[in-house]
Amino acid sequence: MTFNTINTINTIPNKTFAPLKNDSYLRALRQESTEYIPVWLMRQAGRYLPEYLATRVRAGSFMNLAMNPDLACEVTLQPLDRYPQLDAAILFSDILTVPDAMGLELSFATGEGPKFAKPLRHESDVLALQVPDLNRLKYVFDAVHTIRHALNGRVPLIGFSGSPWTLACYMVEGSGSADFRTIKTMLYSRPDLIKHIMTVNETAVAQYLLEQVKSGAQALMLFDTWGGILPDGIYQKISLASMSRVISSVKQHFPDMPITVFTKGGGIWLNDIINCGADCVGLDWTVNLGQARRLANNKVALQGNIDPFLLMGSNKKIEYYVHNSLLTYHTINGNNIGHIFNLGHGINQFTPPAAVNTLLEAVKQFKVASI
Repeated sequence: MTFNTINTINTIPNKTFAPLKNDSYLRALRQESTEYIPVWLMRQAGRYLPEYLATRVRAGSFMNLAMNPDLACEVTLQPLDRYPQLDAAILFSDILTVPDAMGLELSFATGEGPKFAKPLRHESDVLALQVPDLNRLKYVFDAVHTIRHALNGRVPLIGFSGSPWTLACYMVEGSGSADFRTIKTMLYSRPDLIKHIMTVNETAVAQYLLEQVKSGAQALMLFDTWGGILPDGIYQKISLASMSRVISSVKQHFPDMPITVFTKGGGIWLNDIINCGADCVGLDWTVNLGQARRLANNKVALQGNIDPFLLMGSNKKIEYYVHNSLLTYHTINGNNIGHIFNLGHGINQFTPPAAVNTLLEAVKQFKVASI
């Protein structure tokens, strides 16, 4: 890959950010000892929060909100203000900003998911696809910079992108899908077109993440939401290999930047994912934390793995399942090394905010030393 628009220095520019006050999340990523189990939640800023809904109304639409750095900052900080137990902030944005910048024209209708006005349905569409001008994503980088200053060192800021394969799924289907028939048909009938999309996406994602780091992101995450729809063998060859190349590209410029990969439904390929070059592997609810820790054998940190719909249960159920999940990890050698508590996917929009507090308190009250 080439990065014509990327400064190839190996140090993050000094932007006079405040010193970090809580580095437990970053230490866990580095597999250093922490005083407690650090926690953050996928989609922790979102529609389950009344304050988010109020901000979205003010913005007028999701895209207006995502493209306004000040409002994106406001939303990013909302869960931190409500839940002081959180140990990291994650940039408020969407995984589909990159293909939108490629000209596919992203929109969000009320009550519906994302849609592209110009999906990649024909050979000419695919062959015309190009890595976007990063200036079209300046609003994201401005948001990262704004959020990092607003955090004032409270917790680290996570930047992110959708994986090249997950982006390809939306780009070809034009929206979410029940069976991904369109992209899977292309996968088997025109693998040359899939290869072109993936090559463009790899370069675009790597550039996008690098620019987030330059703007102030202190850790990165690749969301491979639809990697699990691929068959064994093809997943490793297409989705995982592309993420591995993105990680390698980022590490060439920022070798100490911690990167997490998360493949929903990828537990059966955990050994392959552990060896992809990431610093941390996210786990969904199908994976046992203790078994994952034994398999990882200190090669990577681990993040996960609670079913988000546990938050629809009673407080006692939440506390019970959190405790049991943590026990499977921490009874191995009784220390807080290499583990970040999280859900196995994003918070559902109908989740009661009080249930999130119960979950976070259950994590914070877990004492490894008491085992």
